[in-house]
Amino acid sequence: MANRAAERAALASDEIGPEERIVALCRRFPLFVGRLQNRQRGRPPFEVDDEYDVQDILHAILNLHFDDVRPEEYTPSYAGNASRVDFYLPRERIVVEAKMTRPNLGQKEAANQLVIDVARYAQMPTVDTLICLVYDPERRCDNPRTLENDLEASVGRLKVRVIVCPQGL
Repeated sequence: MANRAAERAALASDEIGPEERIVALCRRFPLFVGRLQNRQRGRPPFEVDDEYDVQDILHAILNLHFDDVRPEEYTPSYAGNASRVDFYLPRERIVVEAKMTRPNLGQKEAANQLVIDVARYAQMPTVDTLICLVYDPERRCDNPRTLENDLEASVGRLKVRVIVCPQGL
């Protein structure tokens, strides 16, 4: 409860920076999804079945708070492969990556994908911060804090933040 109150206060404050705003929004992501799934008057729930659904919802949330949210910008080639970031906020110099666990994407696989993402985004001169949302509705991550802490290291000049949720809600 104290964390939710702090997140609400942070989101309402004009003094919060963009990085902390995005982190707070990601931590509260399961609350948003829960509201979409428990609709009034017997209406069918909005389903969140895969990573694309997570990306669509996160894109809508980010657009409420930031003026320039660019989906699927290309990254520089890494190990011979180019990729696309989920969301790039150029003014804030932030990339937001969204993952959703599933039967073949648990904690280990998510960590491996994020390690590659970190290496790739560290090469982007226009990005200072990478924020990774790992939506884990079925709680496939055995130790979400470990995943967050192990990946939240600075890689050169790139700051990395990882939010696995829900946890403890």
